[in-house]
Amino acid sequence: MSSETLERIARNKNVARAAARQLSMEQLHKLSDVIGEVIELKKEEEKRREQEEADKERKLAEIREAMQDAGLSVEDLVGEPPRRRRGRPPKNANGS
Repeated sequence: MSSETLERIARNKNVARAAARQLSMEQLHKLSDVIGEVIELKKEEEKRREQEEADKERKLAEIREAMQDAGLSVEDLVGEPPRRRRGRPPKNANGS
């Protein structure tokens, strides 16, 4: 079954009912169990992602506060970008 078919079934209750009529009760229960497991995994994944984002925001706030306490700005931490040399590079690396 393609992901398009699954999306179509998920969007339309009548399509889902029609697809379910083609399955036995055993198959429907197994499908229900599998979907339940997938939902739980997605919930855990989302919770972990949200926790990582919260940790990242907390760390950024700590860094900003430490920088402010030290009297530093982002410009103090970032040096000038290297200047590009103009002209042609030398033909030999050893200069002879």
